[in-house]
Amino acid sequence: MKILSGAEIAGYMKENQARIVRSFLGREKLRPKLVIIRNSDNPVILKYVELKKQYGEDIGIEVEDWLRQDLPQAMEEANQDSSVHGVILQLPIQGETNVDELVQRIAPEKDVDGLNPAGAVFESATATAVDWLLNGYDIPLKSAEIAIVGRGRLVGAPLERMWRASGYNVTVFHRGDDLERLKDFDVIVSATGVPHLVKDEMVKAGATVVDAGTASEGGVLVGDVDDAVRARTNLKALTPKVGGVGPLTVTALFEHVLQAANRAVNG
Repeated sequence: MKILSGAEIAGYMKENQARIVRSFLGREKLRPKLVIIRNSDNPVILKYVELKKQYGEDIGIEVEDWLRQDLPQAMEEANQDSSVHGVILQLPIQGETNVDELVQRIAPEKDVDGLNPAGAVFESATATAVDWLLNGYDIPLKSAEIAIVGRGRLVGAPLERMWRASGYNVTVFHRGDDLERLKDFDVIVSATGVPHLVKDEMVKAGATVVDAGTASEGGVLVGDVDDAVRARTNLKALTPKVGGVGPLTVTALFEHVLQAANRAVNG
């Protein structure tokens, strides 16, 4: 069984990204910059913010963390600042806020998380990471029956768009659908944030399972895939509990920042 280590692929890409940043600094005298905007000190949010700040430091991209309650104003300031190449809204947002309206305020050329499909320049960073992960480990998708569990803005919906555009056979499972049907699929990507949702009896032998869901259970980060599935030895491939989609999502995000910086320089 293959262990789908996003951390391993990310390591290779990270070296190349650092080289590109050094090229920007030397040739253009420009340091790419990412701004993270949030309104919460939730520990799960802070964990992801710190991961991004550390990654940016490692490759030489400046990362600014803005804790603001006036989110629309903060986003407008970041949009207007020519030194900022990428802007992300760190989800979830505290309070009853219309997230769709907020993400639409990010300038498309700076929306490096790919959260707003309208006029998008970049695909969702997490959906991109899932696609990179499966392709990186030579998991066949063109001939596979693919199930996506959940249709959220971060993973499910953009991944469905991406893979349908590639001509893949994709079925999306929504809330309330019969998940026992998952045993008919070759590739399962779950991204609901519901802990232990995908059970052992739902997964056939030889399937590939990607856990792209994240939730907090008793203060511990957990995914959608039950531990009984992880105990299996007869799967084709499976993401690990730690180091699967997450590290590659951060890599995809910073790849988009570099692309945005390049567009800003070269038009």
